[in-house]
Amino acid sequence: MTTGRFLTTHVGSLPRADDLLALIVACEEGERIDEAALAAHIEQAVHDVVTAQATAGLDIINDGEQSKPSYATYIKDRLNGFGGSGNSYVFQDLEDFPGVKDRIFADTGRKHRKTPACNAPITVKDMDAVHTDAATLNAALAHHPGRRAFMSAASPGVTALFFANDHYPDDEAYLFALAEGLRHEYEAIAKAGIILQVDCPDLAMGRHTQFRELSLSQFRDRIALNIAALNHATRNIAPEQMRMHLCWGNYPGPHHCDVPMQDIIDLVWQARPHAIQFEAANPRHAHEFEVFQSTKLPEGKVLIPGVVECQSTYIEHPELIAQRIARYANLVGRENVQAGVDCGFSIHAGSGGVHPTVVWAKMKALTEGAAIASRKFWP
Repeated sequence: MTTGRFLTTHVGSLPRADDLLALIVACEEGERIDEAALAAHIEQAVHDVVTAQATAGLDIINDGEQSKPSYATYIKDRLNGFGGSGNSYVFQDLEDFPGVKDRIFADTGRKHRKTPACNAPITVKDMDAVHTDAATLNAALAHHPGRRAFMSAASPGVTALFFANDHYPDDEAYLFALAEGLRHEYEAIAKAGIILQVDCPDLAMGRHTQFRELSLSQFRDRIALNIAALNHATRNIAPEQMRMHLCWGNYPGPHHCDVPMQDIIDLVWQARPHAIQFEAANPRHAHEFEVFQSTKLPEGKVLIPGVVECQSTYIEHPELIAQRIARYANLVGRENVQAGVDCGFSIHAGSGGVHPTVVWAKMKALTEGAAIASRKFWP
């Protein structure tokens, strides 16, 4: 999609309608529901969010993750092996601010999140769901010609972060078992003509959660293993049909323990996807455009910096968005930059502090800002 302008996109999750949210929560809590009614709600919800994205002017759009309870925990419903006890989470930054921790974990979406440990071999359980998701997205997209579709999927590393290993002899064996199980979902998305987005918070957020006790050197060794597993899982998909999301955690915490991008970027380049999405608008990471003053963009890689913040109800001014885009374009070249959002707006069904009406206003500002920047770089 070389169009002589900056293309716009976002990370994935979008707010869900109340009626759909109630059904998803009921499913997570093990209640019996009308499956046909759930399917109908999902189909309508995907149609609505695709239309809303197109109306806002976005170029590369998705299904808003409307069918999923969470960007990562949906995996327990698509792979066998997750029948263990629930996993607990320690976020190093939140431990320093217990009042903030209490507020975050009272969030409705996080309260309903189910993360049973792996206690049996990983095998494919449900291949129909990803095909259904792809068909639903493509059907909705057909009404908006000229736009591309993407679909997000959890990486092997972030799946291992959410679902503890109580079965495999070591973490490497677990990671590559996950990689092989997830490979089928990845390839189904690509085969449907949709850009595969692999969500990889493990490569950054993992530093202050799963691997918080390790030294930086040890952490780098672990994420190198995660990247190897990701590359194994995506080996049959062209890099140009994939992008990956690098994330320090989409929660309104202090984030003072976040690993600097400079400390991991050389490893991130080793991942096969050609485009790298990352948080670049929030107060903890907005300064890191400076990384690219000394770090050369590898051949074939594209940056998708977040130029809109997903936790704030402030609607960014289009001129500010244009300035943020220009920072990266001046450093790595205009053809190597797309404009994105820091993270998803509702990564767990029911979570997110930004009202849906503000979400769409922020998306509109994103496209307006990209248009301003485009006029400056393609006069």
